[in-house]
Amino acid sequence: MAECRVPAKFEIPKERNASDVLFDIVEKNGGKTVFRKQVGSEWLPVTAAEAGAQVMALAKGLIAAGIEPGDRVALVSATRIEWTLLDFAIWSAGAVTIPIYDSSSGPQIDWIMRDSGATTVIAETSKHRAVVESAESVDDSVQIFQIDVPDGKGVVEVLTELGKDVTDDEVTARRRTLTAASPATLIYTSGTTGRPKGCMLTHSNLLGEIAGVRQTSLSTMLVDGKRLLLFLPMAHVLARAINLIAMESGVEVGYTADIPNLLPTFTVFQPSLILSVPRVFEKVYNSARQGAHDGGKGKIFDLAADVAVEYSTAMQNGDVGLLLRAKHAIFDKLVYGKLRTALGGACEFAVSGGAPLGARLGHFFSGVGIPVYEGYGLTETTAAIAVNTPGEVKVGTVGRPIPGNTVRIADDGEVLLSGEVVFTGYWKNEEATAAAITDGWFHTGDLGALDSEGFLRITGRKKEIIVTAGGKNVSPAPMEDVIRASALVSQALVVGDQKPFIGCLVTVDQEAFPAWKERNGKPADATVADLVDDADLRAEIQTAIDAANETVSHAEAIKKFRVLPSDFTEDSGELTPTLKVKRNIVVDNWATEIAAIYTK
Repeated sequence: MAECRVPAKFEIPKERNASDVLFDIVEKNGGKTVFRKQVGSEWLPVTAAEAGAQVMALAKGLIAAGIEPGDRVALVSATRIEWTLLDFAIWSAGAVTIPIYDSSSGPQIDWIMRDSGATTVIAETSKHRAVVESAESVDDSVQIFQIDVPDGKGVVEVLTELGKDVTDDEVTARRRTLTAASPATLIYTSGTTGRPKGCMLTHSNLLGEIAGVRQTSLSTMLVDGKRLLLFLPMAHVLARAINLIAMESGVEVGYTADIPNLLPTFTVFQPSLILSVPRVFEKVYNSARQGAHDGGKGKIFDLAADVAVEYSTAMQNGDVGLLLRAKHAIFDKLVYGKLRTALGGACEFAVSGGAPLGARLGHFFSGVGIPVYEGYGLTETTAAIAVNTPGEVKVGTVGRPIPGNTVRIADDGEVLLSGEVVFTGYWKNEEATAAAITDGWFHTGDLGALDSEGFLRITGRKKEIIVTAGGKNVSPAPMEDVIRASALVSQALVVGDQKPFIGCLVTVDQEAFPAWKERNGKPADATVADLVDDADLRAEIQTAIDAANETVSHAEAIKKFRVLPSDFTEDSGELTPTLKVKRNIVVDNWATEIAAIYTK
């Protein structure tokens, strides 16, 4: 049974809590810029003192509104600076934050409110408020505040006015009711299967995540004056954790939810680092490649991509030849520099989590000059429990455990975890807790392996392993990663459980589709549904399928595929808010198409 333990070189004081992250900065250097707030086309500085004063005012309002220590307060909002200020205010009132994705439906919100017993909801817009109010469990006993109120007072103004008679000492007293062992947040897993469970994370979990990451070599790049642009949903534990780590490290944080305009925003904000999920990195690569091909420079881009991968691989192996260096230098001027400029021109590195990145994509970005440090974690581990770091990186792995944590591989290949960041259990769900945690070890459901240096490689999910009718075990994720590397492909889902061979469902990327139609002489108004059986479309997707098949044995190879007429979406319930595919929902929704793979 392989195991890697990295001891902690820190101790979390019992009296400390996560609200201290901000207020320690206020006390030590109130004039320091902690956030950047977008006002028009500018990103204006927000000092620690200004942020602290705003949090105090909001906390006073929550206390005046009747929030008691330990109460649960739900927050339904996209990523914005107010999200962080309200999070700190909820803690400062002694309460527990329940983040809810702003894309959640009424029934989803209803379940979270009912299960958590939240007494207050803060919604971002009138639209979000309407969804909240549609939930059956949100009755007159539940307080609702709204961040943006057209022609009216939003939550900042309302709570500030409500709490004007509450003193600073009352807020400080509330903050001090919290200890490291106190619950900090109740995060409901978006889940690719089943009803969401509430993960109870303590202040100690959050502080352990901060301290653990800051004791890795990432701390050499997370320093005063650097900039982080957060665009992942703050309801996701990864964004929440890196937000706190950045603050503690002196990194200035900006927030945006305007995903379609990320590239123009990068140009203005000029982030030093980017945090994202693999699908965003895939889109950046595919868009750049597609743009090059559309502009008649496809061969140059593809050669440059191959050289970037080769260069990064050689760098990792410590053997970069003179010829490779020369080719890399040429393509740096022709291609790589333009990609770095598109990301703002100041980006030094990126962090990827939430799903497997894929070795080729990791090597590509590293070869371009923007190393992507892939990590691994779950909601239950307060985000990263393992991560690649400068000087300690193996592309294709998710790195070594962060200090204070241990990774163990069970006899059946399951990844087991223990340590500072591992949660205490599921909210009011002893059965699920007992099933997940045995003898102090959290059973992740992921399959993996540790190498001799303690680097963890994730190879799949136990529940996603496909067993063909012939008894062959197939892990779908690695093949799906390769197929999605095609610019024309949006999503791929490998199927074949208890079937005679492996098949695949493929969706087409709507951004790449128009240019593909033009290059291939297809009608401009043709939809994907019109062309699902088009020979040219199938031939291009077959190329991506062939690339995936080269990575597996003949018995594991994809024999047939179906092009679906529409993409998987969050609205259809087929994707989580962080763009992971809900396999069971897709299989149910497209059962007829799957059946056709084996009957036609």
